[in-house]
Order: sequence, then C-alpha cells, then structure tokens
Amino acid sequence: MGAPEFVPTSRADTTRSYSSPPRRAGSWNANRPGDLVGRQPEGDRLGTPGPDQGYALTLAARFEGRVKLAEGEHEADALAGAAAIAMKRSGLFGRAPVIFDVEAALAVWGFLDPRPDPALVEVRREWFEEIAHDHHYMERRRVVDAVPAELLRQSHDDIEVAYAEGWRDCLDLEA
Repeated sequence: MGAPEFVPTSRADTTRSYSSPPRRAGSWNANRPGDLVGRQPEGDRLGTPGPDQGYALTLAARFEGRVKLAEGEHEADALAGAAAIAMKRSGLFGRAPVIFDVEAALAVWGFLDPRPDPALVEVRREWFEEIAHDHHYMERRRVVDAVPAELLRQSHDDIEVAYAEGWRDCLDLEA
C-alpha cells in the first residue's frame, strides 16, 4: 500500500508514495445515456433538485420515536413524507438538508403536535398512507407539493408559528 513521503518508515522497507494517475487528453463530454445535457428540467411533479438530498433520510431517522401519530398512522410514512419535504426545502435554498428542514416538514403536517386538529389527522391518514414504499412516488409528490414553496422559504420558527395559527393556511390541499 502506498504511503505519503512524510510518513516515517524503516530504511529496510521498500515503500512507494502516492502519485496521480496519468492525465487523459481532451475534455469531458456528457455523452453517456444518463448524462444530463443543459439545465435541470422543471415541471409538474419533477421536484426541487439540490445537493446531497438523500441525507434528509438520515436526518428523518433521528425523529424515530418522537413523531406524534394518531391511530391508523405509521411512523415510516410520516418520516418518508417529512424527508421528501425537507429535500424540497433544502433545494429551494440550494443547499443540502439540515435537521431543521425535517423538523419544519414534520411541524407543517402536525406530526410534532401532541393534539393535532382531527380534520388534519384525517387528511394525513389518506395522504400519507403507504408513502414510505417506493412505488407510491406520486402520492409522496402530492404530499410534498401541498406545502407551498413560499412557506418553506420562511424560517423554521415562522413555519411553526404559521402552523399554530392555522394548519389550513400552511397546506394547499388542491395540489
């Protein structure tokens, strides 16, 4: 195994140091089938791209056992929806997800409220049902698209205040 030249070694040992691979001539071109040419596509149900978005799944797992669920709701579904919303929020800011993105997502749907409005719980039961499974992408998109970008651009504290003032104003259930 190669070692940097500054690492002390015995004179009896023969070692080699790291060297860069040879440079390839020419520039890189997007010529493979999956390479994106031009700008990221935009449109209905395409989401909000951003760097390291999958980290939202790791952050959402930190809320296991802390999500307030009603009868008939599942934690995996709530966390999958929250992670997807966190990805949207972080993408709007052009950065990777942080813990407050997930917390804001859980707050806007009332998953941190010990006594959410029964009407919201009914919406959650229908909209979040089974979205933790990969084959429910369109249902997950509906949950994410129901949270307006204008709300997600607000601070974490302002989102919690908006939910406390009225959850119906935080969600676009026609999305």
